[in-house]
Amino acid sequence: MDDQAIIDLYWRRSERAIEATAQKYGGYCHSISYNILHSREDADECVNDTYMKAWQAIPPTRPARLAAYLAKLVRNVSLHKYEKANAKKRGAGQVPLIVSELEHCLASSVATDSEVVELLNDFLAQLPQETRQIFMGRYFHFQSIKDIAKMRQVSESKVKMVLLRTRNDLKQVLEAEGVAL
Repeated sequence: MDDQAIIDLYWRRSERAIEATAQKYGGYCHSISYNILHSREDADECVNDTYMKAWQAIPPTRPARLAAYLAKLVRNVSLHKYEKANAKKRGAGQVPLIVSELEHCLASSVATDSEVVELLNDFLAQLPQETRQIFMGRYFHFQSIKDIAKMRQVSESKVKMVLLRTRNDLKQVLEAEGVAL
């Protein structure tokens, strides 16, 4: 079933919308959640919560790209669960590592979120496809460097170098636009 048909099911409040979503995007959502939580049970719970959030948000929302919309939902649900579970155990897992990698190019609160989002979207749109996919795999989907290298069929050192150069480029773009770092 195509995305528009699934969205139409949500708009008609048909419970088949959740079934169709699970069938088409269940594995995708689960992999995003699992990359953050490293627990199948927790990932399953977050994916189910994502379906509920989609049900509650559609309508009135009509996502242009259902896959991206669901990815954002499951990522946020999973990060919230991760933060809650690890409030007393800082420093464990991929999330702190990934945040520390981006630390030198993350904006402070001086710029508005929408300005930073627009700059980031423009920056990502200008990247070559492979670089963008590596960057998004690491920092949006929370994939390990090893997994990215395996999927892209490149060495881990190439992935690390692409990430380093892309982070440095992002930092320069943000500084040039006057975003406080």
